[in-house]
Amino acid sequence: MKIPKDLKYTNDHEWVRIEGDVAVVGITDFAQGELGDIVYVEVETVDETLDREEVFGTVEAVKTVSDLFAPLSGEIIEFNESLEDEPEKVNSDPYGEGWMVKIRFSDASQIDDLLSAEEYTEIVEG
Repeated sequence: MKIPKDLKYTNDHEWVRIEGDVAVVGITDFAQGELGDIVYVEVETVDETLDREEVFGTVEAVKTVSDLFAPLSGEIIEFNESLEDEPEKVNSDPYGEGWMVKIRFSDASQIDDLLSAEEYTEIVEG
């Protein structure tokens, strides 16, 4: 299980990469492993402004559907449209080509509430 040290994490098993005033968001290697084969990713919140922990989309695996929660408040500015045709990228490359959305965050102080790689590791190995 990979947990890159340069990312931030949530209790809901999402990862966050900060790029200026934009957060790139996906689900962790642990989460994709627990879900199994991803068959569909749905995000219908592009151009919407959400509060932290609001649902921004869903990810569907063979046996289950799971909500995706915004790790930071802000506007969903982009969805990784390649996932429409190749949702399996979430399984094969969760931290790269399997990213899900980009959020222009509105409150940088919320970044401090995200988990470090070490803190996230403790949760999943706990």
